[in-house]
Amino acid sequence: MNRFMQEKWSWIEGSHGLRNEVLDTLTDADLGFNPGGKNLTLGALLRELGEIEYSYEQSLKTFKQDWAYRNTASGLDSSVSRLKTWFQQMDADMQATVAAFSDEDLKKPVDRGGYEMPVETQLEVYLQALLIVFGKIVVYFRAMDKPLSKKLQDWIG
Repeated sequence: MNRFMQEKWSWIEGSHGLRNEVLDTLTDADLGFNPGGKNLTLGALLRELGEIEYSYEQSLKTFKQDWAYRNTASGLDSSVSRLKTWFQQMDADMQATVAAFSDEDLKKPVDRGGYEMPVETQLEVYLQALLIVFGKIVVYFRAMDKPLSKKLQDWIG
């Protein structure tokens, strides 16, 4: 097992678990919530979170970050079940990809379009991206008067 899996994977796994916990509290109707203005619906925000995960997952395979992917599956934004299934598939794929790396592989550069960072740093930046979206989700939950779980309160605030 590589060093990242031993020392840091639990943070990504915990973040994926937090996202799953958020999904477990939602209904399909909740996904249609929009706080107003030019904001996305909650379902579209969660789809965007999936597109972020997909971009990072693919960058670990190709060593190039590509933000172009958009999941255009009909009804994804309005189905908690479909979102959960999609995330489960990506989580498993990302874990398998990272677990297959050697410690040397963790040093390989990922091209982020003008600059590079090692795979290990790319994974840490992915974790930061997740936390940013969780901050947005907290704002949506507060606007919806939805209670925040203890874990969401402890991790995000």
